[in-house]
Amino acid sequence: MRRERVSAARIMKYVVLLLTVVYIVLLMLYASGSSRSFEEVGAEVAAALDAEVLSEQDAARLKRNFGLNAADFDGVMYYASESNVSAEEVLLIKVSRDSQVRQVTSALERRLASRENDFEGYAPEQERILKDAVQSVRGSYVFFAVSPDAGEYLSAFNRSL
Repeated sequence: MRRERVSAARIMKYVVLLLTVVYIVLLMLYASGSSRSFEEVGAEVAAALDAEVLSEQDAARLKRNFGLNAADFDGVMYYASESNVSAEEVLLIKVSRDSQVRQVTSALERRLASRENDFEGYAPEQERILKDAVQSVRGSYVFFAVSPDAGEYLSAFNRSL
C-alpha cells in the first residue's frame, strides 16, 4: 500500500513538472515577438489587407491621426481608408524600446475614442467596427486594426511572426 502511494506521488510530481514546462513554452511562444524583419512581417500583413478599401498612408497622416512620429520606431506600416465616412485602418509598429509600447497603446486608445466620438449617432455601422477593433502586442510589435475583417488581419499578423 505504501509503495503504491509513493509511486502515485512520484508520477504526479512528474506530471505537474511536465505541465508547468509546457505552459511556460506556450507562454513564451505566444507572448514573444519574432526574429523576422519588419519588412517580412509588414509584407505578409499588407498582403492580407483589402486593397480596394485600404491604402498605404504616409508619416504625416500617422502623425496627424495618432500623434506618433514614424522616425521614432524601427518600422511603421499604416493603411487607412481614403473615405471620410469610413473608420477602417490598420497600423503595425515595431518599437525600438520596450518603453514605447505604452506610448503607442495610449495613442491607439486616444485614436479609438476620438473616432468613436466622430461617428457617434452618425454612422452606426462604423461605430460597430470601432467597438470591435483589435489590438495586439507581441514582443516589439504593436498591431491595431479597425475593420469588419479585423480578425482576419490579426490572424495574418500572428502567422507572420
